[in-house]
Amino acid sequence: MWERFSYYGMRGLLIIYLTQHFLFSDSRSTLIYGAYTALVYVMTIIGGTLADRYLGQRKAVTYGAILLVLGHGMMAFEGSGSREIYTYEGAEYEITLDGRGGDANQILVSDIGESQISFAEGGQVMQIADPDAVGLPAEVPFSNEMTRIEQQQLYVNILYFALALIIAGVGYLKANISTIVGELYELGDPRRDSGFTLFYMGINLGSFLSSVLVGTIGIVYGWKWGFGLAGIGMLIGLLTFLFFQGWLKGLAEPPNPAKLKEKVLGIVTVEQACYLAGLVIIGVAMLAVMNPQYVGGILGPIGLIMLAFLVGYAVFFTKGQERGQMLAATYFILAQIPFWALFEQAGSSLNLFTDRLVDRTMFGWSVPAPVFQALNAGFIIIFAPILAWLWVFLSKRRWNPSTPVKFSFGVFMAGLGFWVLVGGIQLSGAALVPVYFVFLIYLIHTLGELMLSPVGLSAVTKLAPARVVGMTMGAWFLFSGLSNFLAGVIASTTGAETLGGQLTDPAAAKAGYAAVYSQVGLYAMGIAVVMLLISPLIKKAMGDAAKELHYHPTETEASGPSMDRESDAP
Repeated sequence: MWERFSYYGMRGLLIIYLTQHFLFSDSRSTLIYGAYTALVYVMTIIGGTLADRYLGQRKAVTYGAILLVLGHGMMAFEGSGSREIYTYEGAEYEITLDGRGGDANQILVSDIGESQISFAEGGQVMQIADPDAVGLPAEVPFSNEMTRIEQQQLYVNILYFALALIIAGVGYLKANISTIVGELYELGDPRRDSGFTLFYMGINLGSFLSSVLVGTIGIVYGWKWGFGLAGIGMLIGLLTFLFFQGWLKGLAEPPNPAKLKEKVLGIVTVEQACYLAGLVIIGVAMLAVMNPQYVGGILGPIGLIMLAFLVGYAVFFTKGQERGQMLAATYFILAQIPFWALFEQAGSSLNLFTDRLVDRTMFGWSVPAPVFQALNAGFIIIFAPILAWLWVFLSKRRWNPSTPVKFSFGVFMAGLGFWVLVGGIQLSGAALVPVYFVFLIYLIHTLGELMLSPVGLSAVTKLAPARVVGMTMGAWFLFSGLSNFLAGVIASTTGAETLGGQLTDPAAAKAGYAAVYSQVGLYAMGIAVVMLLISPLIKKAMGDAAKELHYHPTETEASGPSMDRESDAP
């Protein structure tokens, strides 16, 4: 719970922090965000492998949690922020904000005073509310070529290092914490489903609370207070894990303790080498978030190689039903991409859209945009038990959709959510988009997630031959990472002209969002239709596993589907 508290709290603030505090462009900010979330998934392959072969899950989780505490803590070192300088007729003026988030106003500061500003004529004219205070006319020309940004490079590098620490920490923790929960119960233990249900509820409780608390505190009181709270949450999680380790009763220990003491190259022990690998991950991750434009060029070819290996293995090393199941597992690994690429707009472009172009006033309170990140977790907590009951109800009547059909429904709803939002953009005209459209897109996307996520990794691990389950799990996380980077690329195409992280031409920005969202939504729904048409072939290829995955417990046993795709590992 506390790890998700820290992760989702920081995630909700990150994109707004990048655009308003460090004054990165929307395009660069979303690419950094995409690279960061992609690497979080990819590095779990390394962390999980080191834990399985050498460290054991307890040591790996402890090490990962320490890195996370350090990373979240360093996010609180923000400096004074970047400065945006506007030059007019040889004189320089600083442009800043009088707060954080979408309600902050742009302020022009001169040597003699300051004034609020706004923009007209498509952002080409700067209107000065109190021209006498800054010694300028009421209207002056404006273009982005008339500005420059001065960054505090030390604090920019601290940001990159903090993100790299979090990437490495999640890499060591995420997959292994799920494995620990699984090891607490023997197969067939009737408490197993209930244990995982508590685990999933804790995950979503952490996500929900952090989106509300960290999001509000970070916007209202200051970035460092929001990020600091996220770090405190992770510290509480680490201390809890350390204090109650006795309750694990010796589980999750290294598979071969003696192996850890062996020397590598005669210098360091195997255990020390596992920890040093974390430093390598930190270094690679830091270079990646510093140069996010190259991440896709690295992960893309790796993904193609992995896909060729999966297909090649199915063709040359399996036969009969096993071959069909391996190909079906490969299909599910690929089929997740369009869904997560759209779903993960939540923390990047959709977060910025909500911050800048949505009427967020509810009950007299202008709700900070990061708080809306809580909707996903809240809807999961509400609707997961309902869908669990629905699948049982339909199964008794033999109407329960197959796993491939549910997958296609999930992808379709990812596209549908954005089409609903585009409808809200068009209906709102020149005004802010009504907030209920944000509720609608999160509701639709969450329902799609509940159709796709619970069976995703479960299907892959069930379908893959036992001798290559580890490889297919690695492929699942690799393509999850690729999906997240693709989400960042999509988000970067929505980038609008900004000043101080705020829009200079809201009308053009709305049109840009509508164009991108309608296009990706249409693509997703088209892909979903194709997936639906081929679903009978995928079900046939799944063979006997299709029946096992189609089974649902009785109503009293139904604990609800997985409530967080990041913890779907069996």
